[in-house]
Amino acid sequence: MATDWLGSIVSINCGDSLGVYQGRVSAVDQVSQTISLTRPFHNGVKCLVPEVTFRAGDITELKILEIPGPGETQHFGDLHQTELGSSGVGCQVGINQNGTGKLVKKPASSSSVPQNIPKRTDVKSQDVAISPQQQQCSKSYVDRHTESLSQSKSFRRRHNSWSSSSRHPNQATPKKSGLKNGQMKNKDDECFGDDIEEIPDTDFDFEGNLALFDKAAVFEEIDTYERRSGTRSRGIPNERPARYRHDENILESEPIVYRRITVPHSVSKEFCTDSGLVVPSISYELHKKLLAVAEKHGLTLERRLEMTGVCASQMALTLLGGPNRLNPKNVHQRPTVALLCGPHVKGAQGISCGRHLANHDVQVILFLPNFVKMLESITNELSLFSKTQGQQVSSLKDLPTSPVDLVINCLDCPENAFLRDQPWYKAAVAWANQNRAPVLSIDPPVHEGEQGIDAKWSLALGLPLPLGEHAGRVYLCDIGIPQQVFQEVGINYHSPFGCKFVIPLHSA
Repeated sequence: MATDWLGSIVSINCGDSLGVYQGRVSAVDQVSQTISLTRPFHNGVKCLVPEVTFRAGDITELKILEIPGPGETQHFGDLHQTELGSSGVGCQVGINQNGTGKLVKKPASSSSVPQNIPKRTDVKSQDVAISPQQQQCSKSYVDRHTESLSQSKSFRRRHNSWSSSSRHPNQATPKKSGLKNGQMKNKDDECFGDDIEEIPDTDFDFEGNLALFDKAAVFEEIDTYERRSGTRSRGIPNERPARYRHDENILESEPIVYRRITVPHSVSKEFCTDSGLVVPSISYELHKKLLAVAEKHGLTLERRLEMTGVCASQMALTLLGGPNRLNPKNVHQRPTVALLCGPHVKGAQGISCGRHLANHDVQVILFLPNFVKMLESITNELSLFSKTQGQQVSSLKDLPTSPVDLVINCLDCPENAFLRDQPWYKAAVAWANQNRAPVLSIDPPVHEGEQGIDAKWSLALGLPLPLGEHAGRVYLCDIGIPQQVFQEVGINYHSPFGCKFVIPLHSA
């Protein structure tokens, strides 16, 4: 009966001292109560000896992992005898007189090949104390396992014979196709031949099996091999290579200079871009001088108004939702923008912005008070705006009472401070503050007292003014001023815009 289990793959647990062994059963001696494994693995690592022998007293737990098919046991026994005859090397677990279990290596024959010295601690140097009660318990445990497996095997034989005898007489007997059907039958027996009672009730011990793998020792061995073989030829072996982002250049370049813009006077406030470039603020007098020099070189007021209108409308379209809001499927949800403009150049910038918004299918309501005489720039912009679908009103009563999507403020101008005392100005400020729509200010003034409408966003032109907290989040737009124009007014300028015309600024 013991020879039926030759060739089976088993797992033998010898306790914490000796560890766990796996291998194929090569011999079972019922007289001496020993079992031998060939090609053994100790705690997941292949042993240096070809065979290990255990006594029943050293075995704490025995698990059968795989049972060989018919005809494989005898073949394995012959092969095992040939291997033992040629190698002659083994390892056996014995018991000393004082009751201590110890692994003893069998002496090799004179014709055997010299064995390599193991790198790890040899199992023969480990001793374990086993009491007589544990020996008797382990022996009975092996006997119970052997008897249970024998009954299971005989049950499968009776079941197969019963299945063949209980077939209907008129049912055709399937023809055997030689070796192929035999192999398939063996695979079916391996997969479905176990008894239901032999299915273990306990779950698989993942932590216990993971503990068998010495991760630190394996990585240390890999590092030692790499240091000796020189596979890591660059830097220190433990040094990790630098990791780069998908948008980061791996080639070495010159150091980045973040302060590329300098102004001739002391800076009261500085901003920085998303890339870290420093953008200083300039005074209103220097900003006015910069625009005058640019106009002298050909950047006329009409060009500046057009450029400001384009940049402001692009920012407004983004704030309104961009392509998610402005698409052919949302024709019934056209955004509404209220444009508050004064009778000055800043008001003309707002009218230009409203014209571009109306061209992009935005419902624009332009508020501009009636004056006897208007600036030529405002007259020209109103003439173009009248050709769009936008609506122009001169009374605050015509403004919508419900909240709009966006309010664009162009009422304030430092050169026309007297307008803040006009009734229409105060009424427009009150309407904007009562309306719950967000406010975008185009080229707002500097001082807090000059602006009665709290903005969520502010758009500066060319270079920002030292705006306060009332201006909200500051954005900067490029209106096309050449670099030499900046240098002519004493500003050392390098464009911070990159690939955009409107960029956000952050307080430094």
